[in-house]
Amino acid sequence: MHRRQKPSAPEHKRDLAARGGALSMPHNDTRSFFNFSQLVLSAGHLKSPPVIKHSKITYFEVEILDMQSKKQICIVDKLPPSSTLLDVKHKFHKACPQWYPSRVGLQLERNGPYLKDSINIQSLAVSSIITLYFTDLGQQVGWTTFFLTEYTGPLLIYLLFYIRLSTIYDQVESTKSLRHPVVHLACFCHCSHYIRRLLETLFVHKFSGGHTPLKNMIKGCAFYWGFTSWIAYYINHPQYTPPSFGHRQVFFSALAFLMCEAGNHFINVALAHQTNSGNKACFPSPTYNPFTWLFLLVSCPNYTYEVGSWISFTVMTQTLPAGIFAFLMVIQMSLWAQKKHKMYLKRFCPEVGRKAAMIPIIF
Repeated sequence: MHRRQKPSAPEHKRDLAARGGALSMPHNDTRSFFNFSQLVLSAGHLKSPPVIKHSKITYFEVEILDMQSKKQICIVDKLPPSSTLLDVKHKFHKACPQWYPSRVGLQLERNGPYLKDSINIQSLAVSSIITLYFTDLGQQVGWTTFFLTEYTGPLLIYLLFYIRLSTIYDQVESTKSLRHPVVHLACFCHCSHYIRRLLETLFVHKFSGGHTPLKNMIKGCAFYWGFTSWIAYYINHPQYTPPSFGHRQVFFSALAFLMCEAGNHFINVALAHQTNSGNKACFPSPTYNPFTWLFLLVSCPNYTYEVGSWISFTVMTQTLPAGIFAFLMVIQMSLWAQKKHKMYLKRFCPEVGRKAAMIPIIF
């Protein structure tokens, strides 16, 4: 029989250390797991990392065809969905420099209306390819330029007749005849009317950057400038006769003219304030200003005041050219008022339904 040998002291210590280490490992794992659990509980609920969604951007292509021949002019590609029709016009201008954006008219159908620059192309898309028809609108001018040119002419033309140039009137006859006070008052009223219009064009009305054909500005200038020359020639003529009822007729008609001018200004300010504030959901309502109370009766009081100004001017000066001009202004303003009244009926039917367009009861 072999006797079991006792291990030596160093070997005995190593053996005990190995056993002790083996016995302590489960204890250390339990403690580590406990510490990790406490850390998780103190940190809060575990959240999964956010899932990154890769959105696929679809680009559109716009095929532009000539409206008359239906031939393809160009293709505007790589348009993101947020693009507007104005972006299409700018890219079209880069491809065809002879047509700048304001000259380009785009239609969805050949006989359809021209599309506005603010329209988003995604609203027009049925597929990734959009077909539009191109029309050359001709040379264009901005609305600010249009109105400034149209209103500056009458202001200067009337003053030329008022100073009685020798090329217009006989100089001897002009120096002999004394001017009636209504001549000076008519000059003041006429000039103040167009100065108001110029100031409102610059500081009150806000144009959205649209354009109009140059031929429209030529027609407007011919109308206003021509009638101003005719009216001014008669009123400032040396043989001009004053109104039949004298100073009383002049006074009351001049007062009515100034009241209509003030009312027209306050109405334009009210409409501009509503547009600038973005409150287009309701019909303009009258304020504490008495000149705005006309909103209770008509939907276009600015046209009512405009017509009232020229009728008052006709009564004050008692001239045929002024009467014809006032008559034509009544016709033109009534047409504009009817058009705007129909637009108001679509947007504010309960509020506008009982109102007249420009003049109560008559129109």
